[in-house]
Amino acid sequence: MALVEFQNVTKTFAGVPVLDGLSFTVEKGEILCIAGPSGTGKSVTLKHLVRLLTPTSGTVLFDGVDVSECSDAELSAVRDRIGYLFQGGALLAWMTVAENVALPLQECTDMPDAEIDRRVSAALEAVELADAAGKYPAEISGGMQKRAGLARAIVRESDVILYDEPTSGLDPVTSATINNLIRKLNKKLGITSVVVTHDLQGALAIADRILLLKNGRVAECSRPADFVRSGNGDVKEFLAAMKGEML
Repeated sequence: MALVEFQNVTKTFAGVPVLDGLSFTVEKGEILCIAGPSGTGKSVTLKHLVRLLTPTSGTVLFDGVDVSECSDAELSAVRDRIGYLFQGGALLAWMTVAENVALPLQECTDMPDAEIDRRVSAALEAVELADAAGKYPAEISGGMQKRAGLARAIVRESDVILYDEPTSGLDPVTSATINNLIRKLNKKLGITSVVVTHDLQGALAIADRILLLKNGRVAECSRPADFVRSGNGDVKEFLAAMKGEML
């Protein structure tokens, strides 16, 4: 059984559909990259998985639980299994890197301080940021802020990590570093990753499958090698547009 499943999900805002009968699955342990033009519903899709949004119609399942219809207790249990890396990193400026990473454990668990410290240290080590534990967000680079956000996403030892544009605003070298970390952590920690991205080169490098969204629907979902060879007109149009941006 798939770990995540969207079944004919539609979401409208003011009567305008953003998701329009969206159906796809995410298998346990894979990296699924969701790509597509701006405004096609990529981030909206992620928000449905943790019920920051609910479908106008259709069903979102997480490990067999209907996320949009479950009880508050069931939703809390689902959210405990999901980490979220926000597009901007979402670090609190008045907290150190280590304090930012510790925050989910302090706010959402009754874990002893010693165990929190152990997990924070392990998470920062995993993203190669141990030396920045005592620094504040303003004292580190944008790429390091993304890595700190990633440490916070994995510190609860979640089953699934959701990434919302993890390389947005970063230079190519730093983007490659973040993408390599995503791939490494996915395999090392045995987690499942769903990555919303405009970074096609990164998606081709790390994804097990690439899902192309267009007008709120799945235009293509295939392995990277098949994606770049696809005869699908929407894929060809998207690849041509991405190639033009990189020139």
